[in-house]
Amino acid sequence: MINNEWGIPITYSPKILSTEEPIIFMYDHDSQSWGKLYGIGVGPGDPELITLKGYHLLQRVPIVAFPAGVGDKPGIAEQIIAPWLKSDQLKLPLTFPYVQDEVILHQAWQQAAETVWLYLEQGQDVAFVCEGDVSFYSTFTYLAQTLKQFRPEVLVQTIPGICSPLAAVASLGIPLTIRDQKLAILPAIYAIADLETTLHQADVVVLMKVSSVYQQVWDVLQRFNLLEQAYIVERATLPNQVIYTGLSDRPHLRLSYFSILIIKTTLAHTSKQTC
Repeated sequence: MINNEWGIPITYSPKILSTEEPIIFMYDHDSQSWGKLYGIGVGPGDPELITLKGYHLLQRVPIVAFPAGVGDKPGIAEQIIAPWLKSDQLKLPLTFPYVQDEVILHQAWQQAAETVWLYLEQGQDVAFVCEGDVSFYSTFTYLAQTLKQFRPEVLVQTIPGICSPLAAVASLGIPLTIRDQKLAILPAIYAIADLETTLHQADVVVLMKVSSVYQQVWDVLQRFNLLEQAYIVERATLPNQVIYTGLSDRPHLRLSYFSILIIKTTLAHTSKQTC
């Protein structure tokens, strides 16, 4: 039995999860002397969009880990938290390659988990930060699952953040969904056939990190007469954010990696019904 931050007594027990289950980590503070791993979602880009809980934890932990940037450039998560870090905190970049090779990915997750464990076993808390939310297509998922596989006694807590689709529609000034609209979110590795099926089924479709398949997506939207109901937000909430509304005259956009495409299929259906 322990008290939470509001002084309310609560009881937690560890739970080991398979890689196919949702990550829901329960914890028990008085069971071990090891440090605790926190996963903190720090939002889409604007440093002021981190939650108060995430901010306070970030200020308290001695070790702050994050995905390493490419080359000499800091990663997005590292840039977001830069204003909030203190000089005495250890900054721990972890390498996660941008590849689809499962062997390479598993090796990277294993190495990252072992690196984090070196600090946890010394009783030091570690916060791993990632852009957006830690449960939404997040690197933290793989780090936490890998760590739990070889150290199931590790204590893990996740702190939610604002995910990029919500930030994108806020920048556009439109709601993501209303009333009984159906929402579908597809990652960048979807097949075009999956996209076509989804456009028939959902009222709002969000395509994550669309840059690598933009040309094929544009062709599909043209066939479905949806180009004027499509919006793109690059680097949502950052100073260099770019917004495109209506894509009819933009078949060859060169988009950044952090680009989201939102399609309002309901608008097309409504206009057809009123004609």
